[in-house]
Amino acid sequence: MNNPLPFRIRVAVPVPIHECFDYEVSAQQYSDIQAGIRVTVPFGRQTCVAIVVEKIAPDTPQSTQFKLKKIIQVLDEQPLIDQHILKLLTWSAQYYIYPLGEVIQSALPTRLRQGHSYDCITTQWQLTTSPLEDTLKQLKRSEKQRLAFEYLQAHPHGVLESELNLQGISTTTLKALEKKQLLEQHEVPIDFSPKKTALAENELNANIEQQQALDQILPLLHNYAGYLLDGITGSGKTEVYLQVMWQVLKQNKQVLVLVPEIGLTPQTIARFRARFDCHIALLHSGMNDSKRLHAWQQAQTGQASIILGTRSALYTPIPNLGLIILDEEHDLSFKQQEGFRYHARDVALYRGYLAKCPVILGSATPSIDSFALVKQGKLKHLMLNQRAGHARMPQMHILDLKIAPKQHGLSLILIEKIKATLQQGQQVLVFLNRRGYAPVLMCESCAWQANCPRCDAHFTLHTQPYQHLHCHHCGLIQTLPKQCPACQHPTLKPIGLGTVKVEEGLKALFPDHDVLRVDKDSTRHVGSLEKIYAQIHAEKPLILLGTQMLAKGHHFPHVSLVAILDIDAGLLSVDFRAPERTAQLITQVAGRAGRGDYRGEVILQTLRPEHPILHTLLEHGYRTFAEQTLKERETACLPPYRYSILIRSDAKNEQHNLDFLTQSAKQLIEDAQQSIDVWGPIPAPMQRKAGKYHAHMLLLANNRVLLHHYVQHWWKQVRSFAPSDIRLSIDIDPQEFG
Repeated sequence: MNNPLPFRIRVAVPVPIHECFDYEVSAQQYSDIQAGIRVTVPFGRQTCVAIVVEKIAPDTPQSTQFKLKKIIQVLDEQPLIDQHILKLLTWSAQYYIYPLGEVIQSALPTRLRQGHSYDCITTQWQLTTSPLEDTLKQLKRSEKQRLAFEYLQAHPHGVLESELNLQGISTTTLKALEKKQLLEQHEVPIDFSPKKTALAENELNANIEQQQALDQILPLLHNYAGYLLDGITGSGKTEVYLQVMWQVLKQNKQVLVLVPEIGLTPQTIARFRARFDCHIALLHSGMNDSKRLHAWQQAQTGQASIILGTRSALYTPIPNLGLIILDEEHDLSFKQQEGFRYHARDVALYRGYLAKCPVILGSATPSIDSFALVKQGKLKHLMLNQRAGHARMPQMHILDLKIAPKQHGLSLILIEKIKATLQQGQQVLVFLNRRGYAPVLMCESCAWQANCPRCDAHFTLHTQPYQHLHCHHCGLIQTLPKQCPACQHPTLKPIGLGTVKVEEGLKALFPDHDVLRVDKDSTRHVGSLEKIYAQIHAEKPLILLGTQMLAKGHHFPHVSLVAILDIDAGLLSVDFRAPERTAQLITQVAGRAGRGDYRGEVILQTLRPEHPILHTLLEHGYRTFAEQTLKERETACLPPYRYSILIRSDAKNEQHNLDFLTQSAKQLIEDAQQSIDVWGPIPAPMQRKAGKYHAHMLLLANNRVLLHHYVQHWWKQVRSFAPSDIRLSIDIDPQEFG
């Protein structure tokens, strides 16, 4: 008589293997376990936290002759991941050809993936029972602490730390008050009961174009539909979002809003809190593990009505999802560039399809891929062509740097424009997408340049917080040499402009006005970005200087002059997507001007004033540029008219790397039988990076299904036979070719 088959479950283990694994469980465990629950399992010599993906029917034949291992422990009573999210994660793993266990792990908060219990405890702050006398005098020197104290005075029963953070009160401020014995913290159970949503302020009256967009979206709120909200800068896309959100929130459903970067969350939260009285969960990489878990739990239990986050928030379980919004949908930050390389735009559309809810993609400069989806009928095109209120589009002028006299990297004409703008009590935005002091350090005697020894790139000279050389590609930092290492002469000179050098020049030219620099270096500290934005929104003439952090959807009502100092690098790139990125950046930066009561003006400095991209944008606008680019891509048989996969590899030996890719490409060509075009392998645009040689090859096909069919099987073979010294990665629908 045959022995009965053991009870089995299939789990996804967070290891770089595409298969799932079967484990034995007891009869009681089999009865209790559901898909989406965490279990700990033995895997090789280690113990892993895995997710149950299915229970195997008892009469299913065992797929292996070996004795199955038993699970160690069941960690949850209820599934942490519902069926919709599990299906979304499984689809993502298949489409992006990435191990399911690692995809699921990336979707969980750190504490849950580490195996910690799903405890529902959070921190609450309240005033001490006996506050010190003359408290406000004691806090006179710290406005942040005084405001936090006054807020808690108005809420004597205590406020959750997450709620205080949303109000702009940092944990650092709270702990400073605790040290002064003015506050105390307690651990309290989380109350996940949903809060009834109400309007905190009345809606604005929609203009004709906004109402036309609303009339197309609102009748289909209970069904999946994809919309491209294509509105020029300042046209009121956010008001359209808010009015659609209110209709969804009134039905006790939840809204997921994705923004490209953390820097946009403070102003977005402020808009949402001003309009809606409801729970808002904030999810992004800048949060610590406990706060991220708390916000994830608020979304997963249905307590949070609005979930606001960056791309990783897309995989958060949201039981009553009624609307998905991707703001600034064109932004490259929505594409994960390491490891699991998913694109939030495409995953969001599939999630909306699973949840039967609308998905709104909003941008003033939609991606060429999204315009193609409109032409294919997969997105409905909603256009906003007029700025909201009385604001008018800015005037744009091009300055030829070859003939324009300059001072501190600014043309004399631009300097006069800045002076006039400040005298009128208005603000100026100066854009330069290059942080640091100078991009090159060079010897005037022998032309030696400070290059990174690990990369095919120059060191960038930084002067803050001290003088040093920094490679922005591999992170290597070196001290500044006192003399030229090649000729020993003390004739080292910084060449080119970085934001710090321009800041130095602007302060010299305009000593009576504040110069606020916004880049990765100046916004490292918690709360620094919020402090800068508070100064910008004060009605005070100042100069705002920064990188592309300033180009992403910010509303600066007092900026009437925008100066773009150098955009030429984007006009010369070998990447076929570079013109699109450059046109988007110019249009987005220019759109920060004239959003208030003043007519805006944009000055673009360039060494290539005759470039066709600049003239198309100046004379016809971004949409005309996009239409022309689509036609060019179709003629050249490039995405989105063909489907693409980029294979990247790196190794310490340059030839070994290229030889392995060449042999792998031959195997794919034999298998695919001309269904796939293989471009390469070739060295990457930056061949040497972080001490390794990088190469890639591009796979193109007219049929997406055939492309994936051949590549999935081939990729598993390539991975299994790859030498240990070669690191491989696969990028489905790549957005960058560096």
